[in-house]
Amino acid sequence: MADNIEGRNPVLEALKAGRPLTKILLSNTIERHGAVAEILHLARTKGIPVEYVPRQVLDRRSLTSAHQGVMASAAVKEYFDLTDLFSISEERGEPPFYVILDGIEDPQNLGSIIRTADASAVHGVIIRSRRAVGLTSAVERASAGAVEHVPIARVANIAQAVSILKEHNVWVIGIDREGKMDFTEIDYRPPTAIVIGSEGRGISDLVKKRCDILASIPMGGKVTSLNAGVAAALVMYEAFRQRRRI
Repeated sequence: MADNIEGRNPVLEALKAGRPLTKILLSNTIERHGAVAEILHLARTKGIPVEYVPRQVLDRRSLTSAHQGVMASAAVKEYFDLTDLFSISEERGEPPFYVILDGIEDPQNLGSIIRTADASAVHGVIIRSRRAVGLTSAVERASAGAVEHVPIARVANIAQAVSILKEHNVWVIGIDREGKMDFTEIDYRPPTAIVIGSEGRGISDLVKKRCDILASIPMGGKVTSLNAGVAAALVMYEAFRQRRRI
């Protein structure tokens, strides 16, 4: 099964990460400098064929309408098992830090969260396999290629995943407007996982019950909640700020 990677940065990051690509398509009018020049160099080094095609060919194949004249065919990115994430934390010699997404359905939100997870040194993102978006071309595009660097585990049941993390002594914090603590008052330096709920419904009741604590993000305006990607970014960077002091 094949997948399209669209855009200059996503294709470049896929090449850098060593993801198996079968072919790279470039617009026959594209200028060969900057990221495109780097793509061509890496493709040549790795023996990946490059084909120049009319831009209309890319337009017809594109699912994002934002291919920038660059597209690659690749095997669908494999998901990690939940237990694989523990090994990643151990290899880095750092206390585990994971992000759990309870039903994110918007590809832009998921891509944005993965991009921030990469920037804030998250060890893995855990997503739901049903009624949630997976690693689509739109997500890859929105992440600017960060999906090539952030381990993504997909599970059938988020509540069970929370229980497994707790069995491994990971402190699980749900980010919810019902939370009594300000998210900046939490200590994220021990083994920690944060839970971000879906765009409309938030964290499910069962998952809330299994969290160790619920924390909220203070709001000063008329809107009662933040975009899921923004909320996740605020918490991830607070955790990153604290963990840099370890």
